[in-house]
Amino acid sequence: MNGTTSNGVKIANSGVQVQTQINPYTPRYADLLSRVNNFSIIESTLREGEQFANAFFDTATKIEIAKALDDFGVEYIELTSPAASEQSRQDCIAICQLGLKAKILTHIRCHMDDAKIAVETGVDGVDVVIGTSSYLREFSHGKDMAYISAKATEVINFVKSKGIEVRFSSEDSFRSDLVDLLSLYRQVDTLGVNRVGIADTVGCANPRQVYELVRTLRGVVSCDIECHFHNDTGCAIANSFAALEAGATHIDTSVLGIGERNGITPLGGLVARMYTADKDYIKSKYKLDKIRDVENLVANAVGIEVPFNNYITGYCAFTHKAGIHAKAILNNPSTYEILKPEDFGMTRYVSIGHRLTGWNAVKNRVEQLDLTLTDDQIKQITSKIKKLADIRPQSMEDVDTLLRDFHHAVISGDPSHVENVLSTPAVN
Repeated sequence: MNGTTSNGVKIANSGVQVQTQINPYTPRYADLLSRVNNFSIIESTLREGEQFANAFFDTATKIEIAKALDDFGVEYIELTSPAASEQSRQDCIAICQLGLKAKILTHIRCHMDDAKIAVETGVDGVDVVIGTSSYLREFSHGKDMAYISAKATEVINFVKSKGIEVRFSSEDSFRSDLVDLLSLYRQVDTLGVNRVGIADTVGCANPRQVYELVRTLRGVVSCDIECHFHNDTGCAIANSFAALEAGATHIDTSVLGIGERNGITPLGGLVARMYTADKDYIKSKYKLDKIRDVENLVANAVGIEVPFNNYITGYCAFTHKAGIHAKAILNNPSTYEILKPEDFGMTRYVSIGHRLTGWNAVKNRVEQLDLTLTDDQIKQITSKIKKLADIRPQSMEDVDTLLRDFHHAVISGDPSHVENVLSTPAVN
């Protein structure tokens, strides 16, 4: 008989099972609730990002960041509560008046005083939050679940009466009692909120926990589900992806992940992850070549460098060094790149001035320099590069000079000139 089992094993006529090759990055089945190719980004650099240790955004900088995020294509931009300070209120009004395509949200405590200030700024929506874990109920606001329920009803009804979006979120969701949490979400869903929110406020959750909670919540509420993940234990991006797989609809991000402590899901990191899940969807939604400009803008504003290993834009993100890697990359970039640098306005770089270099990578550079050398000659000069690199790293300028000198010696036709280049001792 012929056929294929559920795990990708092909059954031949003889009845012998033959394992077929399956791309491990390709989904093997569809999760009926998945929103991996249908989600929105709530960009919180101008709210969560203001809580970053180095952050101070004046009005002009906030406007510049908001415009850059809007140009990139995020669906929502979240701002610091206008109740935080008079300047925060003025900044909120100013950004609301820019006429951006993105919806403008502000994030407030579950308190009528905050809500009244927020709705007067012209925002498109208000994100309401209150702590629900035993830690926050005891050591932060000191209120019980009955108080939280009553206050949520009051604030939500007020915001809805103004005709703008409202999201209600628990804080410290993953350390909250599940029964309390689901009861509260069911209540606010019946009030007509646009979204309910889950917040991993201390970064303690793992992807399995996230999937289970979002999947459970999806069966309790009919509204959208927003997720906010802190990165204290390095799971923010993975948790965001798991949430979308389980049916979440909105993910909170910040540029470079800046925020309280180690921050939250980074915008670039989420985009990189989702690109591998559905490249065409991500390319159609966002101007991917703008991500570097947005990150440089925010990095300059808060006085930090973009990390060397940053998703997409780090200077090592598309740098290849090992000889076997370089050969494969030059033949077919997808051998060692799951992201296409050109889709993000980036370029790959094959490093050759080191002891791990291979002659194929050197050959590629020879061709870029429009030099004419045989494969045997390239292997000779590659050996020289490796010897020099055993003593000290060779810059691209060092390598280019050596290649040009060797090429000049070769075309001179004098073997002694060639030998002289190959035997020249390295300079310490």
